[in-house]
Amino acid sequence: MFFLETSIRTRVTFEKGVNLLGGHTILFPPETLDKKEEIKDVIGYLNNWADAIIVRHSNIELLERMAKYSNAPVINAMTDVNHPCEVLSDLYALSKLRDDCLADKYLFCGRKCNIGLAWRELADVMKLDFSQYCPKGYEMENVNVYDDIRSAIIGKDIICTDSLPKELLPDFTDYQITLDLMMNANKGALLNPCPPFFRGEDVSASVVDSGFFVGYEFKRHLLEVQQAILIYCMEQEEIIC
Repeated sequence: MFFLETSIRTRVTFEKGVNLLGGHTILFPPETLDKKEEIKDVIGYLNNWADAIIVRHSNIELLERMAKYSNAPVINAMTDVNHPCEVLSDLYALSKLRDDCLADKYLFCGRKCNIGLAWRELADVMKLDFSQYCPKGYEMENVNVYDDIRSAIIGKDIICTDSLPKELLPDFTDYQITLDLMMNANKGALLNPCPPFFRGEDVSASVVDSGFFVGYEFKRHLLEVQQAILIYCMEQEEIIC
């Protein structure tokens, strides 16, 4: 496992998931992969011992090179361009709360980023009705984009958000999801902010404390989904998950 020290939810669920399946984890910081040694040679040695390689690293091209040389599955635990395990878990969790989560209408509120791009990937695969709400200059390609939140949120069932870097907050002053705004969504709509979220920035404190918030227990499915990903990938050949 290659994880940043600041990782909490993804690392806990992968590490516990491996242990519950009878495996043993060895943890490294992702910077271990950034040294002078060629990744082909690093993987050449890891092939002697690793049954799976779980990587949280900014550069997805590095993961792709690792997968090229690895005999074990390389699992993407987050890069700068996507976070597939996270959104898979979210969709699974939504399937427990909604009558038909594939028929729901999804709105992602935030900039073009790894979370938004992962939702777009999932929407493409699962044929979800998916839109984005953001200021000009932060749009994802091939997505219906709104710049007016009241128009965007009408008719939507699942509202997803992502936190913002401090330097971008001035551009998103009027883009916070509030309790008042959620009242304009469909009946029974849910707010699914990607953690870490920050009250008073991407979401208001009142909306997180409301019945719209999916709740902390929503992420409990991360554990079983990470385990399912591990089992699936270890049964395949030549796969990057």
